[in-house]
Amino acid sequence: MKLENFVSVNQLEEDDFWEIMETAGSLKRDLRSGKEHRVLPNKTLGMVFLKPSLRTRVSFEVGMTQMGGHAVYLGPDDIKLGERETTEDIGLVLSRYVDGIMARVFEHEVIEALAKYSSVPVVNGLTDFLHPCQALADFFTIYESKRRLSGLKLAFVGDGNNVAHSLINASGLVGVDFAIACPEGYEPDDAVVSRARKSTEVEICHKPEEAVKGADVIYTDVWASMGEEDVAGQKKGRFDGFRVDSELLEVAGPDAIVMHCLPAHYDEEIAREVAHGPSSVIFEQAENRMHAQKALLALLMNQ
Repeated sequence: MKLENFVSVNQLEEDDFWEIMETAGSLKRDLRSGKEHRVLPNKTLGMVFLKPSLRTRVSFEVGMTQMGGHAVYLGPDDIKLGERETTEDIGLVLSRYVDGIMARVFEHEVIEALAKYSSVPVVNGLTDFLHPCQALADFFTIYESKRRLSGLKLAFVGDGNNVAHSLINASGLVGVDFAIACPEGYEPDDAVVSRARKSTEVEICHKPEEAVKGADVIYTDVWASMGEEDVAGQKKGRFDGFRVDSELLEVAGPDAIVMHCLPAHYDEEIAREVAHGPSSVIFEQAENRMHAQKALLALLMNQ
């Protein structure tokens, strides 16, 4: 893999994607068998957080430790991108200290600027527009469960948000059919959909049953993302009926798996009995954030 940074799944060629998947599988098997894989000895990852996160922080920090490296957490009060210093200067300075940068921010333009001005690899830990590391973990989880990707159908029930955008990007890359069910006005970005439609089917529905029919994977996310607290009540009203429950699961394929990137709001976007039921791979999916990200870091930071 010859990427300098990882800002979007769209930067990957299909060979790059499968190299990440194979590396993630190898690192996961090593860990479970007790075999050390110190593939990033003495390397340091700077972690920039403008949005807090349980899974993102722990998965990156523990992953770096397992690979023989170290992670430095920089919270919202430690580093104020574009406020106390310009994003350009922060990228230039951090590059002198660390071997890689992961940033979880609001505006997508911030991660693009960090990638532009940093001389070390920059990984998009999340922006309001994309969540590419989540998509890598999700497709790794789907592949573990189904042993294939091409020809599967992934149904997303919820807002056409950053997670949906990255899932659409990944679907287009590897030939997974994608269907989203959302209320009118909450569709994913037109440009994201148009690009994916060049290589796979992307269907936009306004009834969950239509999107989920025959699906191999049912995926959902919170209705209001972090930073949308002021519209959470409004969204709750608009998304009434867009819940993944046992009745909706019956519409899907016979061996459909259920996914959620967490945190979950039970009995809003997903029923608790489904999230913790036999079709759920949600907690394997959460674990796989670490394995997929370790693979990405190992490939980026060892070039």
